[in-house]
Amino acid sequence: MPEDSEELISGGHLVAKALKAEGVERIYTLCGGHIIDIYDGCVDEGIEVVDVRHEQVAAHAADGYARITGRPGCAVVTAGPGTTDAVTGVANAFRAESPMLLIGGQGAHSQHKMGSLQDLPHVEMMAPISKFAATVPDTARVADMVSMAFRECYHGAPGPSFLEIPRDVLDAKVPVAKARVPEAGQYRASTRTAGDPAAVEKLADLLVHAEKPAILLGSQVWTTRATDDAVELVRTLNVPAYMNGAGRGTLPPGDPHHFQLSRRYAFSNADLIVIVGTPFDFRMGYGKRLSPDATVVQIDLDYRTVGRNRDVDLGIVGDAGMILKAVTEAASGRLDGGAVRRKAWLEELRAAEQIAIEKRLPGLKSDAAPIHPYRLVGEINDFLTEDSIYIGDGGDIVTFSGQVVQPKSPGHWMDPGPLGTLGVGVPFVLAAKQARPDKEVVALFGDGAFSLTGWDFETLVRYNLPFVGIVGNNSSMNQIRYGQKAKYGGERERVGNTLGDVHYDRFAQMLGGYGEEVRDPADIAPALQRARESGLPSLINVWVDPDAYAPGTMNQTMYK
Repeated sequence: MPEDSEELISGGHLVAKALKAEGVERIYTLCGGHIIDIYDGCVDEGIEVVDVRHEQVAAHAADGYARITGRPGCAVVTAGPGTTDAVTGVANAFRAESPMLLIGGQGAHSQHKMGSLQDLPHVEMMAPISKFAATVPDTARVADMVSMAFRECYHGAPGPSFLEIPRDVLDAKVPVAKARVPEAGQYRASTRTAGDPAAVEKLADLLVHAEKPAILLGSQVWTTRATDDAVELVRTLNVPAYMNGAGRGTLPPGDPHHFQLSRRYAFSNADLIVIVGTPFDFRMGYGKRLSPDATVVQIDLDYRTVGRNRDVDLGIVGDAGMILKAVTEAASGRLDGGAVRRKAWLEELRAAEQIAIEKRLPGLKSDAAPIHPYRLVGEINDFLTEDSIYIGDGGDIVTFSGQVVQPKSPGHWMDPGPLGTLGVGVPFVLAAKQARPDKEVVALFGDGAFSLTGWDFETLVRYNLPFVGIVGNNSSMNQIRYGQKAKYGGERERVGNTLGDVHYDRFAQMLGGYGEEVRDPADIAPALQRARESGLPSLINVWVDPDAYAPGTMNQTMYK
């Protein structure tokens, strides 16, 4: 057959075919001349092109989409500032172990080192914050390298990959026969590993004989969709469970094994502590908050995380669900698995939990104005249903919520993760509502956090994505303000951290959403209900007390 009669395909269309093979339903993007052929391919492949107002939002939305669906998210941005704007979103996904692909444009190969428009060394910039970063060298390799990038997203603990595609590579056409287009389901192996069987047996034995065990169920419990296996273990063996990150909601509120406020007490007094899918990072005091006398077991997808910052007595690398299920099976049949012996320990922890609750009650019931943050987050917790996905985006106000808000179902809690990135809220709402339109989305923002990506509230209006948004507004970056006050005194507590009194309710109204202002705590619940019933993207602007700080803020080691 003559070459000029061969069927040709462009690089952008090859990108779209590879995304389709991975099961990507939509890309998040901000347009640029380097990348428009990808759009053309997505139209042909039935992939939705969701356009946002800032590339950071696109990257955060891809991250959020991966967390909600368990499938990799994808963001597509142009070269230079388009890619650098997305760096924060990729970095956040990297620390949060979220699988996503960022595709960035690049100047043409033919203009390499000539100073083409928006030319930057993207790969070198992205390499430290991704699991894979590369340039596509040839049009025939485009789909192949997209598939390669997705494979790398799932090596060990999940994470982001980055590909840059030069404009002439993306726009060029090659014969279809010369382009490798991997078939769906045939280019990635299962990455689920069950862990060392001997280590699993040892952990089962430790749990059976422990008198005061405690288990922390971290984000990897949700990443690996291990909810059922985790619940079976804690109920079968009668083990008190604490949850953090995306692991929140593994057990429903009110479950006899669900604990939240007594973690420090438990970790100081337990004889066996099992840490699942959580590194010994700043959230864990780098492992120093665990009793030195306890036997410590760490389970993680990444061997590099096990034993980092603190020695462990047993480390198991693998899929949380497979390991927990195997441990439960290994412990079954051994009398009662030690369950009865632990009844007094659970009662001891429940008493510690009640003391912590009562300590917070004055704030939770406060009728003061400005509104106490505890009152606000307590009202939000009462407002949530089993179908409410809760998103926290902020500093001090979200620290308050972490002690009070309890998602009712697994996979219904979203926060930035250990990078602590402000501004994830609106893009997470975008991703969550598009991925799960059947779910209600409730988002709590600090006023400073909302300001970072808040203009994409218009995107939510444009795509008709209703959600209930709450801004805890104290006109301050209060988590930092506390540290400055503690370190430098009251005369310098307001340097560089004080914001204007912005009426975010009016901002929402201006952009076509629902907005309402709240100054009286009695008005919080009715306002939330009106936002729910509005059927619109909403912002309830709640004026909170700027002089109330969360205990977690006051205990941060960086201020001491």
